[in-house]
Amino acid sequence: MTTPLAELHMHIEGSLEPPQIFALAERNGIALPYNDIDELAARYEFTDLQSFLDLYYANMSVLRTAEDFGDLARAYFRRAAAGGVTQAEIFFDPQAHTARGVALEAVVEGLSDAVASSEREFGVKSGLIASILRDEPVLHANKLLDDLLAMQAPIIGLGLDSAEAGFPPSLFVDVFAKARAEGLHVVAHAGEEGPAEYIWQALDLLGVERVDHGVRCLEDDALVNRLVDEEIPLTVCPLSNVRLKVYEDLSEHPIRQMIERGLIVTVNSDDPAYFGGYVDDNFAALETALGLTAREREILYDNSIKASFIGR
Repeated sequence: MTTPLAELHMHIEGSLEPPQIFALAERNGIALPYNDIDELAARYEFTDLQSFLDLYYANMSVLRTAEDFGDLARAYFRRAAAGGVTQAEIFFDPQAHTARGVALEAVVEGLSDAVASSEREFGVKSGLIASILRDEPVLHANKLLDDLLAMQAPIIGLGLDSAEAGFPPSLFVDVFAKARAEGLHVVAHAGEEGPAEYIWQALDLLGVERVDHGVRCLEDDALVNRLVDEEIPLTVCPLSNVRLKVYEDLSEHPIRQMIERGLIVTVNSDDPAYFGGYVDDNFAALETALGLTAREREILYDNSIKASFIGR
């Protein structure tokens, strides 16, 4: 019997693998700035979050049609299922597509079609979380939510992502209040590149139910105690943390400390095509680097289901 496992922090655009980039570029008649997969792969060495985002946004230019987005999501579900994922709540970045002329309807149609059939096709229950690009104007965030609501997009939640430093959660109080009023779940990236203070803001000002990343909570004992007391899950992405230089080596990752302190921590892949692997790859890497035990793995699996919105 398959052990239930939920992935709660995965950006669908970040699952765009190099072969699919070239295939979609050919389908859509797009000239890429690299000649082959090897030349593209050479660019996957990042110094920080922004260096990753530059390539991430450049590569997604190949996504143009509803079919493209549907194919992208199905490729992820197929790979996630092979890695043991039984539930997936996937982020998507509508503003990154509408800003380059792709209709919001095409994005939502393609992804929602794949989500609607994910359990039947791949055995993975799934849902969509629309993410706000925090480094874009706040007015754009409000319009995005209004547009999604007007079209009755089948989303389960609203998130907040992209470049964290200098873009605190406090900027987005109004749009998150509206999302909550509309019955959407709310989550936010906080405490990865940004300080622990951003986690406080996400909790107090945005009312988030989960914190994405959140590893810097360990810098603030009062915050850790609150997260434990209020049972706020953290969607941690170990391989991502290393590739973006939050930690120099996976052996330095504090996930064991987070478990020991009673935090509801989960393991996720973030942007698996860019950061070295999917959820099963993250677990395998933790076992190698930290000697992750069977009991710790069980706790992390259980936490993922406890933290999931699907089925609530």
